[in-house]
Amino acid sequence: MKTVSLSGSLREGVGKKDAKGIRYQGKVPCVLYGGKEQVHFTTDATSFKAILFTPETFVIEIDINNKKHLAILKDIQYHPVSDEVLHADFYEVSNDKPVVVSIPVKLTGTSPGVIRGGKLKLKFNKLKLKGLISDIPDYINIDVSKMNIGQNIKVKDLEFENLSFLDMPSAVITDVRTARGVVAADEIVAD
Repeated sequence: MKTVSLSGSLREGVGKKDAKGIRYQGKVPCVLYGGKEQVHFTTDATSFKAILFTPETFVIEIDINNKKHLAILKDIQYHPVSDEVLHADFYEVSNDKPVVVSIPVKLTGTSPGVIRGGKLKLKFNKLKLKGLISDIPDYINIDVSKMNIGQNIKVKDLEFENLSFLDMPSAVITDVRTARGVVAADEIVAD
């Protein structure tokens, strides 16, 4: 997985009043958990742009007062009107403990079913999986070059070493369907 750096400083006070003052300064109150102890810290609101406004999933290297932690973004809270980041939860990861993350899906190849007039549909933009952080790829690559009209790829069809998928095994990730215009054209030719 790709890594992004984030710097922060320890929070002195914890509570609603303190959090409001932090947000007024243009910072975001955050919590890092999953390690030996919870760490409450703040970071600049602008540092979330590289993490949030992308379909990719990152390992985040958080530097809090010159102490580095590897983490993933677990939860984020937004303001209901302005969509500003109000609070973020990070989960500390290590190379010996499995983690659950959602990874983006990328389709590669050209489907023969699409060439024949079918329509390729991607039903899952991300898949949830569990594994060691060192085994998790940047994205799940699915080859559609052998898919004809009426065929699909399900979660149970995917095989990756040392990873287990947590979505329903029977869930369809992508399929090739017959386009309406193709059916109408075939009926006209048959008459």
